[in-house]
Amino acid sequence: MPVPPTRRPLRAAATVELASLIILLTNLATLHLPAVSSLAGPLHGCAYLFTIGAVARDPHRTGRSVLLACLPGIGGLLALRRLTSTGTVAAATAA
Repeated sequence: MPVPPTRRPLRAAATVELASLIILLTNLATLHLPAVSSLAGPLHGCAYLFTIGAVARDPHRTGRSVLLACLPGIGGLLALRRLTSTGTVAAATAA
């Protein structure tokens, strides 16, 4: 499913959010290296907040898409999917 150019930063942030959470959880379950935590932790936090802000500013947002964005890890990608499918339905209805 193609992502509009205005949502590319949201897609990147949601992907970074999920990847950094996986890195954090893997580090917690295995070696628990402080250097990994100190790098991936703030990265995950920034990506998480950026994702919520990007979804909240999207013109096609709904309450459900904003709530989905608040889920850590997968929420940003779920919100992006919902926004993209909503935009597709709106474009098909307008045509």
